[in-house]
Amino acid sequence: MVQPTAYVRRSFAWRKLQAAGAVFEEVAGAAVAVRYTTATDEDQTARRLGIAELSPLPRHGFKGLGTVDWLGANGLVVPKEPNWTAKQPDGSLALRLAINEIFLLGDLKGHGRLGAELTDKWQAAGTPPASVRGFPLPRQESHTWMLVAGEHSATLFAKICGVDLRPQHFADGQIAQTSVAKMSALVARADQGRTLAYHLLCDSASANYMWDCLLDAAAEFGGGPVGLRAMQGLAA
Repeated sequence: MVQPTAYVRRSFAWRKLQAAGAVFEEVAGAAVAVRYTTATDEDQTARRLGIAELSPLPRHGFKGLGTVDWLGANGLVVPKEPNWTAKQPDGSLALRLAINEIFLLGDLKGHGRLGAELTDKWQAAGTPPASVRGFPLPRQESHTWMLVAGEHSATLFAKICGVDLRPQHFADGQIAQTSVAKMSALVARADQGRTLAYHLLCDSASANYMWDCLLDAAAEFGGGPVGLRAMQGLAA
């Protein structure tokens, strides 16, 4: 058990998590909420409707003319078209937001190896680049990252998002660039094992607001906060 204030990388909403009973541990050099003392059965909550704050985990971004070609030539499995995701061999998830824009999420074990390697390769190529290859974006700081999972997760979003995210209308791997709780956000369906799940990314400055909105919307379904361990268990 660690104190989030001892780490530079911690949730943007760490005070909210701490007040909810979060227990923090070091994951990939950051303080991450791994479980909650207030939860009676986090695994069951995650299957019903669990909300995890994953912002301390690694993520990277790349954008600009030539980005997708360069990333593909350097080992990225490129999503087939904008607004789709592609799973990577190392467990990362690539979100293609536009023709030449990729948002890369590390896996739930805290690995961000592929994103770090691609960023290092880009920097090692020198400036100006020998070929058109876009540029990295600081996604670690720009967006807060939450994972909403469970059988009621699509119903939760129906309360705060105008896009129909039900599985019969929104495929696994699909992305919606939309408004959630009246805020611009990205929602990417990425089922964890057999459990319906959605990654939610929004402005990091509004992490506390979004956390409160999600918990409020989840209350009627018996949902609530869960730690990283419960989310990892879904994918096991």
